[in-house]
Amino acid sequence: MGTGRKTSASPQSTTPSAKFLTCALMAGVVLVMSAARDEQPPQPSAAQAFSTSARPAHSGTAAAARRAVPPLPPSDPVWLRIPAIGVDAPMTRLDLDARGKLRPPPADKPGLAGWYGDGTAPGSVGTAITTGHVDTPTGLGVLHGLGALAKGETIEIRREDRRVAVFAVDAVEVYDKKEFPDDKVYGSSDLPELRVITCGGGYTKRTGYRGNIVVYATLTAVK
Repeated sequence: MGTGRKTSASPQSTTPSAKFLTCALMAGVVLVMSAARDEQPPQPSAAQAFSTSARPAHSGTAAAARRAVPPLPPSDPVWLRIPAIGVDAPMTRLDLDARGKLRPPPADKPGLAGWYGDGTAPGSVGTAITTGHVDTPTGLGVLHGLGALAKGETIEIRREDRRVAVFAVDAVEVYDKKEFPDDKVYGSSDLPELRVITCGGGYTKRTGYRGNIVVYATLTAVK
């Protein structure tokens, strides 16, 4: 699964291009193709999206508060908590397969979340990528409820250095995989940001999920 390497390089040197990572996540296959269909996952409402189609720059009081939070040095994440939707899960490092696609967490471990290990470590400057199944053939996935997350709610990531990076949700959006906004999701940032991604946007037996749900969040505290 993971490579076992530490994320010790700078965010600039460890984060691949937006287009490359998009291909890894989106090239014809979403995280799960054949899933348990007993319960439909929630989808984000329009009220949880950014106010414009382009990701706005952080501004005002919230931006000032976020800039006041010093970014953390790189350290591997080990645990993901999203209290509002009941996520409390271990994390595993994910890498790319021989075709350049991001390997998802094992399908037989639906409660396991993952992070892109050659990218930004959560809490460090840059855009960190976290992902997990919405459902699997064996049951609901760790991020089944991601579409119900709302602006302002928190995401906590405990790291190997025993620090907890606390992120506030800026927006929750859903995209068709054919219109996935590469730069908006994976673009570089001078703030410690987080993306949490899972499947969404409708489902068919032939293609699986037609898109992805993306949560945008920014570091607001460190415990």
